[in-house]
Parts: sequence; C-alpha cells; structure tokens
Amino acid sequence: MSLLAVSAVLGALAFALAWPVPVALSRASWPARAPAAALALWQAIALAGGLSMIGCLLAFGSAPAGSLPAALGALAPHGFAGPIPPGFGVAQIAALTLAVAVALLLTLNLALTAVRAERERRRQHQLVDLLSDPMPGEPRTRVLAHPVPLAYCVPGIRTATVLTHGLIEALQPDELAAVITHERTHLDQLHHLVRLAFRAWHSAIPWFPIANRAERAVVSLTEMLADDGARRAVGTDALRRALERVGDAGEAGAYPDAAAGASPDAAMLAARLHRIPPGEQSEGASPEGRSARAAVIAASFALVAVPAAGMAVILGILP
Repeated sequence: MSLLAVSAVLGALAFALAWPVPVALSRASWPARAPAAALALWQAIALAGGLSMIGCLLAFGSAPAGSLPAALGALAPHGFAGPIPPGFGVAQIAALTLAVAVALLLTLNLALTAVRAERERRRQHQLVDLLSDPMPGEPRTRVLAHPVPLAYCVPGIRTATVLTHGLIEALQPDELAAVITHERTHLDQLHHLVRLAFRAWHSAIPWFPIANRAERAVVSLTEMLADDGARRAVGTDALRRALERVGDAGEAGAYPDAAAGASPDAAMLAARLHRIPPGEQSEGASPEGRSARAAVIAASFALVAVPAAGMAVILGILP
C-alpha cells in the first residue's frame, strides 16, 4: 500500500474519531448498561484518533521517499542548507513538522498533567494526615471533622478513602458501606489514571468540544463502575439510598483539577440513579449482553489496530 493511500485511510479515520463517532457514543444509552466496555471504547477512540491524526501527516510527508526513515534520511542533509530533495515540497515538510508538533503537544501535556496530579495527590495526603483521624475497623480510611457530607479517595502508592463526620451521621451503616466500597472501587480499578489521560487530552485542546464531551463521559462511566462495585458488595438498595441522601456531594470535591463541566454533578447523579431502579439487584450479564460487550471490546482493539498497522507501514516495518 502506498503512503498516500495510508494517509487517506488514516485521515478519514481521524476525522471519524474526532467528531461523528464520539458524538454518537456520548448520546447512546447502552454505555450505562455496559460501562466497562464503553470505557474501553472511549480509550480506544482517543488512542486511535491520536495515532491516526499523527500517522496521516507522517504518511503524507514521507510519501516521496516510501517510508519515514527514508524520508528522514533524505531530508536530514538538507535540514539547514541546500535545496529540498526531489519529490519533496513545502506541503510534505509542513506535514512532517505538524506531526512532530502534535505528538510533542500531546506527550508533553500528558507528562505535565501527570506531574501536576502527583503534586496535588501529595498535598492532599499531607492535609488528610494532618486534619483527619483513622476510622476504626476500616483500613486506609480517614475521617474529617466537618459537617458537610463528603467522601472521596486519594490515589497513589499510599491510598486513602476520606469521609466526613457529616457523611457518617447522614447515612445508615449499609449506606456508609456502599459509599466506602464505591470509593475503594475507584482506587482498585485505577480510575484516576484513565481520568488523567482524558484530562490531559482536554487541556491540550481545550477549544475542541469533543475533548470535553469525552472527559465528561469517562468521569460518568467510572462513577458507574464504582457504583457497580458497591452494588456487588452491599446491594442495590443501600447504594441507591446513599445516593439519594447525599447526592453528588460526596464526589465533587474529590477532583479539584478536573476541567470545568467534567466533575460529577446532578446530571451524572440522575443517570446513575436511573440505571439502578429501586429493588433491582445486581445480576450477571445475559448471554446477549456478554456477546455485545465482547463485540465492543473487539471493536476497540480493531480501532487501535488500524492506525497501528498504518504506523508500521509508515516506518517501513510492513510493506
């Protein structure tokens, strides 16, 4: 396959993953029934979209030489002096330069977001250790003397689940157990890492509305996954009562660095309550549901495989 054909395919895929596919997914109702599969699909969309965009530019810029290594070999001696090699023009040079700029923007922004998040986590751990007391009988759980009902988790090598006296007084024992399990599910499933990646994407291109839509969807899905962990541990009724009593007050303060509109809010709470009707118990997926989840996971792998194969062609690994 020629690199111009690769560029066209990756360009079309990048466009699809930058607008129509995320819009359709964010409006769909099925992610609430299969949040894990939907979260995997969102991650595949973000990764495949970035690879496709960069790969499209690299393929177009490298087309005259047949591969990226050959293009770099041809252009390197003329980097600062001499004529542009035959076959290359301003468009090819601009495409290669833009590809490098986009890759650097996304990579450096991810690194910067990770550094800021780690600094914030250390600050929160210090404040929690200073201002809270251990909760008897609950490992890695701290209690703040504050009347506002609040629960959140602080990830890291040393994790902590933080509750307030106001929350403990507002809930029954089984409801409190649901909240604690919810927060621990966030920690056990490393939801903070997924959120960090989408927060970095959003901060890298804050003007792009799909980035905010994607981050908001990921936050909502991780909340649903944490709800499912609580449902399995203590049952649906206890979780629903806890959500109805404290609403989203137990979540908003846990993400001080989240982008505007991406923190848990009343709309997300309504969606979470809608998927756990009163009296419904957490049950395993039906055979049809398992097949649908498997199809979504397969589609997620396929989405990433296409630009990965394209990059292999660009690098000259595949013909």
